[in-house]
Amino acid sequence: MSIRALFTVIFAVAAYSQAAFAVVYPLPAKNSRLVGENIVIDVPKGSTDPLEHFAAQFQMGLSNMMEANPGVDPLLPQPGKLVIPHQLILPDAPREGIVINSAEMRLYYYPKGTNTVVVLPIGIGELGKDTPVNWVTSVQRKKDGPTWTPTKAMHAEYEARGETLPDVFPAGPDNPMGLYALYVGRLYAIHGTNANFGIGLRVSHGCVRLRADDIKWLFENVPVGTRVQFIDEPVKATVEPDGSRYVEVHNPLSQNEEQWKSTQPVPITLTPVVSNVLSDASVNTTDVDQAIQTRSGMPVKVNGLQEAQPQVQPGDAEQPQAEPQPQAEPQQQGVPQPPVIQPVNGETPAPAESAPAATEPSAG
Repeated sequence: MSIRALFTVIFAVAAYSQAAFAVVYPLPAKNSRLVGENIVIDVPKGSTDPLEHFAAQFQMGLSNMMEANPGVDPLLPQPGKLVIPHQLILPDAPREGIVINSAEMRLYYYPKGTNTVVVLPIGIGELGKDTPVNWVTSVQRKKDGPTWTPTKAMHAEYEARGETLPDVFPAGPDNPMGLYALYVGRLYAIHGTNANFGIGLRVSHGCVRLRADDIKWLFENVPVGTRVQFIDEPVKATVEPDGSRYVEVHNPLSQNEEQWKSTQPVPITLTPVVSNVLSDASVNTTDVDQAIQTRSGMPVKVNGLQEAQPQVQPGDAEQPQAEPQPQAEPQQQGVPQPPVIQPVNGETPAPAESAPAATEPSAG
């Protein structure tokens, strides 16, 4: 086992507790985009926990876990192995501020001066209420205890289902926007939620949702004015310094009702950047085709000698599991020397920016 993999396992076992912290990766060299290591855990015998339970413990969204573990029951994973897809390719975007990749339902934050990237799972907009893509903006203000004012269209939508919405959701734990919000643009926000099952799913009215601990961490650590870029990259690829070529394939987002209802996978279109990586003579096209067909959401080496990938089938025999120990720091991928970003616990959050007179964003 490599040193990097060993430390990954150590941190993962420590994180296997009820506390959820940010996953922090040391940034690779500028000519590298591959970070982290995948790990495998055991679903204990007799477990009645849903997949969301394990996803939250390891800072994953449901979509990440389901891609990496095809066939797993999201309501009741059977005893056996689960892959935690902690290895990934950084997005093809500047390593600056916040980058939100809707296709993989992850938020990347590059804190200035730390040479690290913080990766958090997110929930995004429903079909027809999509989270923006191809958009660069900034954190314009922050609010501790946001309120939410549903639009007329939202009231009509709920009334059609025989439900009613209040005119304004007051601040508090029952607010669909959670306890903290970072406002980007005029109509959108990065905010919390009162329904953690939606992390890794298309559930919002266009905003970006995070679990409670994650949005609290962002609120306390991301300054107003921070650059925010929205992208949609279902396929990422990289050429590493040693010549290894990797591709990471996620299920693309459905673009219309027909794709949403279809049992067929959404077609994949390779960008010129990805095609350039995969067009090298050293690349095994069979491996590329298999990666596109499997869509595991994990990096796959497609040239040279293939690295061993976690082979997990739902219901694999349970193996003895070490007793988890609590960890007081964020989970960190890779070697432990780079700086670690500490969650702010017990301190007063940064003051909220003055809010304009306009109502809260309509896209919750």
